[in-house]
Amino acid sequence: MTSIAIDGGQSALRLRVLPAGRVGRGPGYVHGPTSIDHLLAAIGTAAAAAGVAGPVEVVALGLTGFPPVRPVADGLAARVAGVLDAGEVRMTQDMVTAHAGALADGYGVVVAAGTGLVSLAVDRDGSWHKVDGHGYLFGDAGSAFAIGRAGLVAVQRARDGRGPATKLADVTLDPVTLYRSTTLVDDVARFAPEVLRCAAEGDPVAGDLVVRAAQDIAETIGAAVATLAGQDAVPVACVGGLFAGAGEQLLSPVRAALTPRAQLVKAAGTSLDGAERLATSPPGPYADLIVTHRRS
Repeated sequence: MTSIAIDGGQSALRLRVLPAGRVGRGPGYVHGPTSIDHLLAAIGTAAAAAGVAGPVEVVALGLTGFPPVRPVADGLAARVAGVLDAGEVRMTQDMVTAHAGALADGYGVVVAAGTGLVSLAVDRDGSWHKVDGHGYLFGDAGSAFAIGRAGLVAVQRARDGRGPATKLADVTLDPVTLYRSTTLVDDVARFAPEVLRCAAEGDPVAGDLVVRAAQDIAETIGAAVATLAGQDAVPVACVGGLFAGAGEQLLSPVRAALTPRAQLVKAAGTSLDGAERLATSPPGPYADLIVTHRRS
């Protein structure tokens, strides 16, 4: 019987058919009153691209924008079951699938950084703590959105003469035009690679922004590590598109700012791998973080 794993992020939704391994993609999360309808349409698009046909045994999905109200989450899980003709849906936050994919034994801290940023700490007794992931207005410190926004602020300051000159201001983009965009958060986050590029080329303004982002990420990691019992070293995996794109340019200053207990390790897998783990294995330490719907 077919199962499905889904990683629903802000920039894209990815779906993997199990055990065949076929992958389909759909558009990412959209903020607003139509976000659930948009998500269901994205799942349908990705399923069609992956050649999903016939009933599905289990669907496991980790979502940006996971509904915080339990009845809403239950309703969404039921609708996902309807879209995919699934007997069982296991739905959770994207930070959980990131953790499940990155740390094989389920212990430690994962920082998932893409458009947004969230950290999940899971202790050996199964207790868990979320740090940040508060969204682009009130959190996500060190995320691609945060870096992109800081870069665009630097552009405007330089053009106004209120701030230092920077190569960032050489872009043709007028940041003010982004106010009209229906994908504002994603558009701003897409400026982060330009900040990283200019920093790598020696631009001091961009370089300072990267260091500040690294310090914010290290602060989040430190807060997550502090929630775990004992004084032993804690494995910390940094996953997501931001780290994949920046590599050591970002990881090196993060590492330099970490508390002694935090030990960066290579992630065992991706968020999509984590969703596959939840689709094919018992929930383990993540049981309290999963909403399950079974069709009668």
